[in-house]
Amino acid sequence: MRLTTIALSGACLLLRGEGYASPVGSGSKSQVPLGDLTGTTPQPKTSQQLHGRFLHITDLDLHPDPFYKVHSSPDQACHRGKGTTGIYGAENTDCDTPYSLINATLEWIEENIKDNIDFVIWTGDSARHDSDEKIPRDADQVLSSNRWVAQRFQDIFRRDDDSLIPIVPTFGNNDILPHNILTGGPNKWLKAYGNIWRNFIPEEQRHGFERGGWFYVEVIPNKLAVFSLNTLYFFEQNAGVNGCESRSEPGFEHMEWLRIQLQFMRERGMKAILMGHVPPARTESKKVWDETCWQRYTLWLQQYRDVVVGGIYGHMNIDHFMLQDTKEVELFSDQSVANNDIRTTMDDELTIQSMNSYLKELRNEWSVLPDLANDTEEDTTLRGKKGKKSKKDKALRKIGGLWGERYQVTHVSPSLVPNFLPTLRIVQYNITGLDETIVLPNARPELEAGWLEQDAESWVDILGHEDNYSELVAEDREESMGKKKKKGGKKHKKPKHPDLTIPSPPSKQSPPGPAYSPQTLTLLGYTQYFANLTFINNEFKNSELAAEEAGDKVSKDKIPKPNPVKFEVEYDTFTDPVYKLKDMTVRSYINLAHRIGQFKPVKEDQIDRSTLEDFERTDDVSDENYAEAEQKKDKKGKQIEKNKVWLEFIRRAYVGSLDDEELESFEQSSEPASGDARLDGMLIDTHGGEL
Repeated sequence: MRLTTIALSGACLLLRGEGYASPVGSGSKSQVPLGDLTGTTPQPKTSQQLHGRFLHITDLDLHPDPFYKVHSSPDQACHRGKGTTGIYGAENTDCDTPYSLINATLEWIEENIKDNIDFVIWTGDSARHDSDEKIPRDADQVLSSNRWVAQRFQDIFRRDDDSLIPIVPTFGNNDILPHNILTGGPNKWLKAYGNIWRNFIPEEQRHGFERGGWFYVEVIPNKLAVFSLNTLYFFEQNAGVNGCESRSEPGFEHMEWLRIQLQFMRERGMKAILMGHVPPARTESKKVWDETCWQRYTLWLQQYRDVVVGGIYGHMNIDHFMLQDTKEVELFSDQSVANNDIRTTMDDELTIQSMNSYLKELRNEWSVLPDLANDTEEDTTLRGKKGKKSKKDKALRKIGGLWGERYQVTHVSPSLVPNFLPTLRIVQYNITGLDETIVLPNARPELEAGWLEQDAESWVDILGHEDNYSELVAEDREESMGKKKKKGGKKHKKPKHPDLTIPSPPSKQSPPGPAYSPQTLTLLGYTQYFANLTFINNEFKNSELAAEEAGDKVSKDKIPKPNPVKFEVEYDTFTDPVYKLKDMTVRSYINLAHRIGQFKPVKEDQIDRSTLEDFERTDDVSDENYAEAEQKKDKKGKQIEKNKVWLEFIRRAYVGSLDDEELESFEQSSEPASGDARLDGMLIDTHGGEL
């Protein structure tokens, strides 16, 4: 991968903002952790105006590194040697983040963003990787780094009246030792983070946090809560736990907590955003979560689709989204879902090849989604003439009805650690109908106390009662199996697992939730920012010098002369001519996923060859879908057009750091590229095998 300059590749299809936010000076100040700096002053109650925006600071994969050294070698973790590393980090390398970049980023946020957001979602990994054998990590370093970051957040996100903008943190797999491994609580790590985050966690939930690392914050009291999930208990790489199926596992307890709290949200008329570090990534052959956790999580979101606004995660460091298919929930079978799962665990060490394979599997799954481009939510007819099912009826049934309720969307942001280019994301949500001012905080300790002792069976019923979506799915399943629906028959089998309690679905009279139908608290869109470190570090006169060409060359300037740190608009979904997302509802993402998945796209999704000659196809095509399409080309021998939506999806996944040749590798094969030595050894933020 080459270092990217002020603008991304000239062949770039993404839309740039015409104006960039103003920089905050040179941002060259550097700080190091100085012990426990976290204040003890509780958050005061205060009235605040809503802005309808929140900050997801990528997945806050900050990975601050106190041993980072300017002009050191990336081959030695940027700790020693001589090389190309700049004052603000080494983009496109395995090095962690210098404190100078974190300080400059937070200063830019304070100057340009802080006064226009309602809350902050912080999705973990705030300690350096254990990538240097000569300087191994220890617990004091990990906790000290997190204390420092927590204090900086409190400094930056404090308002003029001394109140604190709500900040919702969560664990990353590198925020503990050994990395990835966290056993059930209470334990020393949960106790330590309960202290570090004591100003972020509502007081009435601190006891529960020390038990399992989970909590929620009412970022808009009585209206919207952000749930901080401890995804390490769901993480397949965590050898200290074993999924979510057994009552003795912390993952089981976590899912029960989530189920009951979502029911409380429903009873109070509230909505919830779910966030965590490790996302529920899952394809035909790969997975990141334990399958028993994925199954429960997906079922919970299906049953509480009137409550959940969306899911926001990090960890993977690439900009993308995923769809969970509720049709793959198999909790009603006689056998354990864990025993039936044949997916392999996605490795920590991700190469271009493995990530290539992962993204292509997503595309292949999306290629079978129906085309709903000409349908609108106002189309309420599900039957054609004389009661026959029309083509549109069948397409709608495939996605779970008019609102696409068969699917759920998970959003994954790229990170601040400069494995590609540092990024930030501002998400806008609908505040129509909400009071212009809110009072913070607003605690409800009576709902948290003794949740494990409550008899959930009193209000939890079997899947499907009074559930129109379940009827649609049931019909679709029966049709696909060539069976006729039997009158009076049961729609669903009861679960065979005695410890599995199925939540009630929304009532038949309930409208679709904010994740499906545009309404108050629906996510409307986002703006993706990036910092061009190649330009900011200003280490080479020829800023387009490729990383492989630069190698360990020493900078000619002994004294760093960086440019001011500023974040620029990479793209925004409101004016983006490629994605064309009208909002962030599930239906919008199903449409986008369908377009990404097409190997023979419609004309408007094809690349304009008159302006993008460097994207010409070669004759070396191995993808089966393209091979089949090639056989159908016209007599003039016209090559099939490339899907510009797919290529833009890939380009944005890597924050514009892939060159044209690497983009071609994604286009030419549905399997990992082979025989390309330049790609074979290229790692994506491996950090010694750690994400």
